[in-house]
Amino acid sequence: MTNYEIESQEWWVQRWIDLLNSYRFKKRLERGRIYAKQGNILSIEFQGAEVLAKVQGTAPEPYKLSISIAPFTDEDWDFVVKTMSEQAIYSAQLLAGEMPQNIEEVFTSNGLSLFPFTLSDVRSRCSCPDPQNPCKHIAAVYYELGDRFSEDPFVLFQLRGRTKGQILDELRQLRSTGDTQEQPESNGKASKESAPEPTQSATPLNIEQFWKYDEPLESSLVVIAPPPDSSSVLDVLGTIPLASSNSQAIRQYLNEVYQSISQQAMMVALNREE
Repeated sequence: MTNYEIESQEWWVQRWIDLLNSYRFKKRLERGRIYAKQGNILSIEFQGAEVLAKVQGTAPEPYKLSISIAPFTDEDWDFVVKTMSEQAIYSAQLLAGEMPQNIEEVFTSNGLSLFPFTLSDVRSRCSCPDPQNPCKHIAAVYYELGDRFSEDPFVLFQLRGRTKGQILDELRQLRSTGDTQEQPESNGKASKESAPEPTQSATPLNIEQFWKYDEPLESSLVVIAPPPDSSSVLDVLGTIPLASSNSQAIRQYLNEVYQSISQQAMMVALNREE
């Protein structure tokens, strides 16, 4: 059963379906939905930020069509990814293949909208003779895109001009170079002399308690999913600020620790679902 037949659990897919349902000429979209259910969509591929598809109609040859949404500029994307990198939860969830619940706030804070406001904001054209847009062939692909969004939420970003690989690479680079640290506000009078001296922690470090956390975690901050690539949390955090003679050995040790923890976490998660 496809996403356009039931209410999707993924909020971003439901947002797309809501956009389709808001269209005033519902009969046109309904004919397209039937086309999609009947398997008339022969192929869908992404060429940059554009969707190219072939849909079998009444003619012997399938109709060719394209769908696109106005992509953001490189400058817009630079601001968006910089904002994402400033909160570790965005990086963690995106690297795990999850779409953060409040990801839209990243775009709106930069004066952008991830989703089109109306269906008229979506550009489309079809080789069929129907003068109306969307025709049933375009409408069929609209609904099929909901399935693609469910399989890979990064498709939404690609339609706006950035691929999954580009976004994750930029996130890793920003976090590894330390450009994500927020700078404290200053009134222009701060100096080395006025900076407070660092103080020693009143609580001594207890190695036995290092991996324990007794407070309840907010559910939206917990993401248990197999990693989409070989990157670990250490790759996201970047260079360890230690002496060069010790850094490599410590990083190798932590890599082994995190790999072991990841495997145990997945085993625990799978046991809980059984």
